[in-house]
Formats: sequence, C-alpha cells, structure tokens
Amino acid sequence: MSALLVVDSANVVGSVPDGWWRDRRGAAERLRDRLAAQAAEGSRALFTGAPEVVLVVEGAARGVAPVPGVRVEEASGSGDDKIVEVVAAREPGRRCVVVTADRGLRARVTALGAEVTGPSAVQD
Repeated sequence: MSALLVVDSANVVGSVPDGWWRDRRGAAERLRDRLAAQAAEGSRALFTGAPEVVLVVEGAARGVAPVPGVRVEEASGSGDDKIVEVVAAREPGRRCVVVTADRGLRARVTALGAEVTGPSAVQD
C-alpha cells in the first residue's frame, strides 16, 4: 500500500509571494503540475516508492482538474475540513503526510495519526 501525500493547496501556494492572488486557480494548477512532475520523476525524498498525491483546493481555486499522478479534491467549504476528511478516510495503517504550515490543521491531522511537513517539501 502506497503512502498518501495530502497537499494543502491554499497554504502551499500562499507561502510564496509570487502574485498567486491574481490567479488562484492558475497558481493551484501550477502546483498540481509541479506535484505531477515530481511524482513522475520519483523524487519524493519523504517516501520510499511513489505516494498517492492528493491536492486539496478551495474557493477561487476550485475547478482544477486532476492529472495523472495527482488526484484533486475540491472543498465545498473549508479546505482544512476537506483535508481532515481525506486523512480520516484513509485505510487503517496507511502512512499519510500532510503538507501545510497551518498550525491548527497540523494539530487536527496529527491527532488522526498523520505526519506533517511544511510547504518547502513540495516547492522547487
């Protein structure tokens, strides 16, 4: 069973002041594409083997399509709540790493047995 990597799109995109606020959906698509390329290259230092990658989007970033190697989950409300839902729904015993710098979200997912790492883990 492969590990699960859940990426908080809003938090990761927002961690770099590169004008993302002008095109939130485009910024999320660029992140998705970067994650797909990393998965294809097998360059996940956090894992042995390729993880299943889930990108959680919310708000103006909704509508981002999945691509091979990256599943996209849209939050109808809070992105944090959707991330917690994805983590809670994983198979028992499956390793899960959540990428976020949000302290509140970190506490919620670690309480469910997930590991956490910061946005730099998936940035170039």
